[in-house]
Amino acid sequence: MKKYSRELILKEVRNHAVPAVQIKNSTTIADFARAFYDDDLTIYESAFVILLNHANKTIGWAKIGQGGICSTVVDVKLICKYAIESLSSAVVFVHNHPTGNTNPSGVDDTLTRRIKDALKIMDVRLLDSVIITEESHYSYFDNGRL
Repeated sequence: MKKYSRELILKEVRNHAVPAVQIKNSTTIADFARAFYDDDLTIYESAFVILLNHANKTIGWAKIGQGGICSTVVDVKLICKYAIESLSSAVVFVHNHPTGNTNPSGVDDTLTRRIKDALKIMDVRLLDSVIITEESHYSYFDNGRL
């Protein structure tokens, strides 16, 4: 049986539209993310990438990983895929801590560094890496760690 390659496309889903915003600070990021996080925010840890144009205006978002109550697997290649296919100039990596603790772990630090390094090769900026909870957030950029 002969195997075939297939055409891949980036598909826009309109049934969960969130108004576009210009990202000006980490509070804007956290508020935008809470608009699409739904149950993910308080039940299990999940990770998203927010895709931005050259003016830092949101052009979309994508779920990158969903895990259990205290961790999720994130594949940096998926972040790069969405950034390139959407022709993003910058991205924001955002994930939640269902416990309500916004302190980043060593794994969070390593992942943020890996994402930044991978995107840099493709001339895409990692604008921020943000940990959100229902009521607060932690920004790597605000804390001088990006």
